[in-house]
Amino acid sequence: MHASHEAMVQAIVHHHGAAYADFPAQPVPAAASDEPVYRAALAACSALGFIAHDADCLARAWAAQTRRLGSFDAARWPDEPADFGLQPRPHAQPFAPCPQRLGLYAVLPDAAWVGRMARAGVPTVQLRYKSQDGGAIAREVQAAVQAVQGTPALLFINDHWRAAIAAGAYGVHLGQEDLDALSSDDLRAIREAGLRLGVSTHGYAEMVRADAASPSYVAMGAVFPTTLKKMATVPQGVARLAAYARLMRGYPQVAIGGIGLEQFPQVLATGVGSIAVVRALVNADEPEAAAARLMRAMQA
Repeated sequence: MHASHEAMVQAIVHHHGAAYADFPAQPVPAAASDEPVYRAALAACSALGFIAHDADCLARAWAAQTRRLGSFDAARWPDEPADFGLQPRPHAQPFAPCPQRLGLYAVLPDAAWVGRMARAGVPTVQLRYKSQDGGAIAREVQAAVQAVQGTPALLFINDHWRAAIAAGAYGVHLGQEDLDALSSDDLRAIREAGLRLGVSTHGYAEMVRADAASPSYVAMGAVFPTTLKKMATVPQGVARLAAYARLMRGYPQVAIGGIGLEQFPQVLATGVGSIAVVRALVNADEPEAAAARLMRAMQA
């Protein structure tokens, strides 16, 4: 027999309120089930600031956890992959693997920057080249692939997956909308070309969607406020990042979004194996020296 609805809601908020105190309460979405634990967790996670589709995702997991354990435990934040419906491992059709710890991950605007940071010893680099010109994209991607040759750097191409396949890049990185726009044939083409796939996520529901593609790594953010692009979701913060890292522990993980040198210790304490930076390198007075400091902080 479960405790009353209100008692379960209060118990969850009591146990976890401190971790999520920075988030404003959200409206409780329409319940998809009358199951008591699901309904209580939906209300509690909304009170803790999770937006509708993430509160629903957490509530379903809390109900699954309760069924699996045979009793409701308000103190036990769900982090068992099976409770969220993540794929059992090994995955049936995984993308090629990448290192479990991708280390410092530099997100860079053009091939010249890619080469510069690869030569500075940055282990993972991403070309995020913004253009609508197919010819310019193809040339920039090819130049980036050539720029990392002779260095150990692993090169991911943001978004431009056809050019990445043609140029022989190490991998591609897709945002959630880009991933949603691909057909199963598109995804198969990337996988069969041997490219690694990284996917951006901004909360529980997006992590579940990313898992369905069996990517090589997941990126989680934005951890802190970022000026780089308009984010639909609020900064996730370190407490949420730690919970995400526990759930996605089967994947290499990249934390991204507004992370500077001073925040490296608290981000690394969540267990993620990589931190992506943009401004901390591109806006630095001495980018090579900044890269060296950031890489030392990754090792600390």
